[in-house]
Amino acid sequence: MRVLAIDASLRHTGVAIVDANNGKPRSVYFGTIHNASAMRSSSCLVAIRDRLVDLIRVHEPDCCALESVIYVQSYKTAIVLGAARGAAILAAAENGLPVFEYSPRRIKQSTVGRGAAEKNQVAFMVRALLGLTETPEAEAAARGLPGGMQI
Repeated sequence: MRVLAIDASLRHTGVAIVDANNGKPRSVYFGTIHNASAMRSSSCLVAIRDRLVDLIRVHEPDCCALESVIYVQSYKTAIVLGAARGAAILAAAENGLPVFEYSPRRIKQSTVGRGAAEKNQVAFMVRALLGLTETPEAEAAARGLPGGMQI
């Protein structure tokens, strides 16, 4: 099975594609969709959707894993995060991928063994689990899969 994993964010969306065949996960692709702070929010959403569609067409994943909605103290942050998640879900759904959502705590628990793990701990474990030569960018790896190469 090939999984497209997404950590949706308006400015820095983490993306990874991992093969889970034969019981050993293998990194196929990882990166971050960077949107400049000068870009309008609406343009960022289009860029997220378009880049994800490109990756889906090239790498042909079987499903999509996405971080579920998290508690945030600011309603504005919640709205922006929800919009970025929507763009990611749309890209997957348009291409027939089933979307599975996981809480950040569950992702950290399954990767590190502790639901309150720091992002750098998750990045280190992702490196070890996937046999990467470099530790991925903590921001993108925090969802349990590698990230860091700029897209």
